[in-house]
Amino acid sequence: MTGSRAAMRVSRALLWTLPMLALTALLLGGGNPQRLPGPRLAAYVVDLVFVNALFFAMLRSGKTDRYRSILFVTLAIAFVAGFIPSLLETRGNIALSQADMVEGKTPFCHVVIPMTIVPAALTRTIIFPGSILDGFANIASMFVLWIAFTLVMGRGFCSWGCFFGGLDELFSRLRKKRLVKHVAERWTYFPYAMLLFVVVASAATLSPTYCEWFCPFKAVTEFEAVTSFKVLVQTVLFVALFVGLVLVLPVLTGRRTQCGLFCPFGAFQALVGRIAPFDVRLERDKCGHNCTLCVHTCPSFALSAASVESGQTRQSCSLCGKCIDACTKGALHYHVKGTEVGAHPQAARLLFLFPSFLFLSVFSGGTVQGFVVRLVHLAATGSYLLPQG
Repeated sequence: MTGSRAAMRVSRALLWTLPMLALTALLLGGGNPQRLPGPRLAAYVVDLVFVNALFFAMLRSGKTDRYRSILFVTLAIAFVAGFIPSLLETRGNIALSQADMVEGKTPFCHVVIPMTIVPAALTRTIIFPGSILDGFANIASMFVLWIAFTLVMGRGFCSWGCFFGGLDELFSRLRKKRLVKHVAERWTYFPYAMLLFVVVASAATLSPTYCEWFCPFKAVTEFEAVTSFKVLVQTVLFVALFVGLVLVLPVLTGRRTQCGLFCPFGAFQALVGRIAPFDVRLERDKCGHNCTLCVHTCPSFALSAASVESGQTRQSCSLCGKCIDACTKGALHYHVKGTEVGAHPQAARLLFLFPSFLFLSVFSGGTVQGFVVRLVHLAATGSYLLPQG
């Protein structure tokens, strides 16, 4: 009986993987994979096999976070490993000059979105030195992606799309035992205070305050060339915040501290993402109420004794699925809002996984494929940088 159940589980996983394979085969290849040049075609095949193997394993095992995390962290590593070399190839350095900013050569970052809305509404000004329609990661395309994802996934973006969050997650998983086991709940409200501050400050100064002073990821992407004492202070802050929030604290706490205790975009997504159709719910009649395993497992501080008692996660939940994987009673599951809690947990999981995993696969596709191309070029030529022109 056990063997037949296992075979049935594999068959179902294969059946549901087929439509994901068809969609990713089309979208990861830009609609026409046959036209990809040789190295890129090989990278496309590697990426296609990689993401669909993860999706199949996710369905076969019933574990979501374990396989989501592999692709999510891969995206983050590939992004940093590809973005910095691409700047060296096109500009010769990773520092932004004033001329670059004036000419709108800065790729638009999703973290800036909440800071741009008020100035755009009041003054019709986009307070970011990027291009609205032209070039990589232009403002219009990033806004469209953000709106589409938010309508479906809400704060799930923070665990299924944010390439910065993957770095936070990577370091939070390096130790099995946490050195810091308790973080006071009051700190989980700090991102909302940061969100309010940067929105007001950005509207008052017509400049992206968070990007100029507080973004930890400037340390591994691009920052303004140090030409004054002010810029030197900004650069030191970027590096200090990256080391503290993305490297040290995640290792010590085993949690995503930058995402859960600092990031204003995460707080923004928690608010606007309430319109999304999915959440994570807990069936109290199945829960033992005393194990608190889910509370200690949650990487984004979205579960507490009070939320477990209510049967709901806090609004900081990023739908990563780690608590669901960890629960030994099967009390936690993905849920479609407006439906009965616990009525059809497997159907709700499938409805959630298809758009979220597809988004993560496609959003990471170009980045991961570019990383593979660089690795192949490095093995063949000894150079990680690609020839231009």
